Amino acid sequence: MSVLFKGYDDGNTLNTDLLHRAIYDYAGKETLVIPEGVYLTGPLMIPSDSHIILEKGAVLKFADDFDLYPPVKTRWEGVDCYAMHPCVWIENAENVILEGEGTLNGGGEKWWSHIMTWKNGGRPSEPVLECEKRLAVLNPDYKNQASGGGGRECQFLRPPLLQIYRSRNVTVKGITLTSSPFWNLHPVYSDNVILDGVKIVNPSDSPNTDGIDVESCNYVTIRNCFVDVGDDGIALKSGSGLEALKTKSPTTHVLVEGCTVKSAHGGFTIGSETACGFEDVTVRNCNFDGTDRGVRIKTRRGRGGHIRNIRVSDITMKNVICPITIMMFYKCGSDDSRLYSLFKQPIDETTPIIEDITVSGVRAQGCRAGAGLIAGLPEMPVKNVSISDCVLLVSDRVEEGLETEMFAGLPETDYRGFRIAFAENVRFENNTVNVEPPLKVEDLEQR
Repeated sequence: MSVLFKGYDDGNTLNTDLLHRAIYDYAGKETLVIPEGVYLTGPLMIPSDSHIILEKGAVLKFADDFDLYPPVKTRWEGVDCYAMHPCVWIENAENVILEGEGTLNGGGEKWWSHIMTWKNGGRPSEPVLECEKRLAVLNPDYKNQASGGGGRECQFLRPPLLQIYRSRNVTVKGITLTSSPFWNLHPVYSDNVILDGVKIVNPSDSPNTDGIDVESCNYVTIRNCFVDVGDDGIALKSGSGLEALKTKSPTTHVLVEGCTVKSAHGGFTIGSETACGFEDVTVRNCNFDGTDRGVRIKTRRGRGGHIRNIRVSDITMKNVICPITIMMFYKCGSDDSRLYSLFKQPIDETTPIIEDITVSGVRAQGCRAGAGLIAGLPEMPVKNVSISDCVLLVSDRVEEGLETEMFAGLPETDYRGFRIAFAENVRFENNTVNVEPPLKVEDLEQR
C-alpha cells in the first residue's frame, strides 16, 4: 500500500512540518510517495521502517537558511562533535528504503560562498555567524581537534545532504543528490547499507562536496552509482585523531562495483581519516574519467589505522593525474614538519599501517603527471603490495606544477613512471608503462 504526499510544490513554501508528519505517520505502515514538484523544506529525519519513493520530477529542495539546521551530535570530518543537522538524517534507525527517480537538492551555493570567503580570507579561527558561535560553545576543544579541509577552525560545520548515522539495513536506490552544502552521502557507524544506482552531481569547484563517504561502517555495497563532484568521488573513512581511535570502529566488508566517477579528486579513495582502519574491501569494474587520482590511499603520521586486505581490479581510467597512489605523506590539514620527516619517527598508536594491497587490470590512458606512487614511512613501510596486469600510459604533454599526489616531505621529481619509496615486498608484474624505466625504487631515508 502507498500514500501520496500532498504539500506545497511551488518551491517557495516550506514543507518541513508537513513532510515530517507524513514520514512519521506512515513509517512501518505504508509507502510514502512524493510526486512530481519542487518541495522546499528544512532538515528532515527519517525513522525506522520507512519506505519513501521520490517519483520522477520530485525535488526536495533544502532551504539555505543556516539557522534552520540546529546542532546535533554526529561525526564531522572524522571527529565526533556537534555539527549542523544533516539535510536528511537517518539516525538510529533500521529497515529504511529511500528510492525513486527524484532528487535531493541541497541548495549549496550560499553554503559554498560562505566557506570560500573564509578560506580565501586567511582562514580566521574565530567564529562569526551565530550558527558558528553555537557550535563553538558545544565543541569547546574544537581548535585542538583533527582538521581536514572543510573548515573546522571556524565551526561552520556544514550539513551533509544525506547522512545515515548509527543505523542498519538501509537502502538508497536510484535517486539523485545535487548541490550538497558539504559531503553528499555519508553512512557513518552503520551496518548493512546498500547504495544502488545513485547519481551524485555537484560542480567540480564546489568545496568539500565528496560524493559517497563510508565511515566506520560494516557490510556496505555501492553498486552502479554515478558520481561527479568537487572532492573525492567514492571514499572510505574511519575517524580522525586519538578520540576516534578509542571508538575502535573500522570500516570493513565493503564492495564497490560498476560505478562511474568523473571530475573528482579521487575515483576511489581510502582516507585521509584512517584512525580505526579498513579491512576486506573490494573495488571492481569501475570507470574513472578525469578524476585527479584514480585509486587513492592517503594518510600520514598521526592519523593511525591499519589498512589491509584491499583488492582493486578491472578499472578503466582516462585523463587522471595519477592512476594509483598509496601514500603516507598526505599534506592537507597540517603544516607540522615532523609529520613529513624522512627520518624514522617513534612508532605509536597513531602510526598508520598499510599492507596486503592488490591492484590488477587497471587500464589508464592520458595520465597527466605520472603512472603511480607508493610511499610508506621510513619507520613503517608499506608492505605486501601487488600491482599486476595494468596498462598505465602517461600523456605526452608535461603540465608544469601538476602534483602526482598531495604530499609533503617527499622530494619533487621529473620522473613520470611508477615511483616507490619506503615499501617492502612489492610485486610489479606484467605491467605496461610508457616511461623508461617503468619503475623506480628510491632510497629516501635520512640517517
